[in-house]
Amino acid sequence: MSDSTEANITQPFRLDGRHALVTGGASGIGEATVKELARAGAFVWVADINLAAAQAIAQSTGSAKAISLDVADEQSVAAAAAQIDRLDILVNNAGIGHVGTIEVTEPEDFDRLLKVNVRGVYLVTRAFMPQLLAVAAGGTRTGTIVNMGSTAGQFGVRQRFAYCATKGAVLAMTREMAIDYPKTLRVNAICPGTTQTPFVEAYLEKFHKHNKEEIRAEIRARQPMGRLGKPEEIASMVRYLASDEAAFITGALMAIDGGLTAM
Repeated sequence: MSDSTEANITQPFRLDGRHALVTGGASGIGEATVKELARAGAFVWVADINLAAAQAIAQSTGSAKAISLDVADEQSVAAAAAQIDRLDILVNNAGIGHVGTIEVTEPEDFDRLLKVNVRGVYLVTRAFMPQLLAVAAGGTRTGTIVNMGSTAGQFGVRQRFAYCATKGAVLAMTREMAIDYPKTLRVNAICPGTTQTPFVEAYLEKFHKHNKEEIRAEIRARQPMGRLGKPEEIASMVRYLASDEAAFITGALMAIDGGLTAM
């Protein structure tokens, strides 16, 4: 027996032979998730509105293929679903943010976040339900959905009215779907604290260009561990939730936040 074959047998959380799709897979937590699922043996569709970036990630990963996907566009979602006839794991990771109280959140801002963060999860999940439910027909396991929530969906965060609202909706959808499909589909959500990603860097550049390091230090300090999360740490939880070892977990909201929600 070769070393690689033996490792596949003994290593936990393997996903050999399974097909996964990660939305927003070309950067940040999505990119780390693509790489982690591929490392676990899965074939991964790197779905992103930025096809060139998705193609670069897919090529560097090996067991992956890029697909153009705008989660907020129904036609784009339908086109992607038509290209994929098998799917074991869906990771709804794509999302956008907004800074502001309700007073400064314009209707178009609120609608934009709803369209991507909430309706996008609805459109993508609904489009791939036939493939995901077909997994259970095999009789050995169920299809798996992992939604990317946020601690902002669990408690209020200053100046994040629209973002908190949409992430709260993602968590509610997660629990509802878990109840609707308890024997044919596992649906869980991950709630990261602030994580070191291009998403956070763009926020600092846009709103705190002249005092980035000061604000970065404040963000670190508000998490009990005193640091930001790493995309790879979130990706490891995705891998676990998608694996057979997590077969009894559904409807869970998994916090990875350095102790923030425990405060």
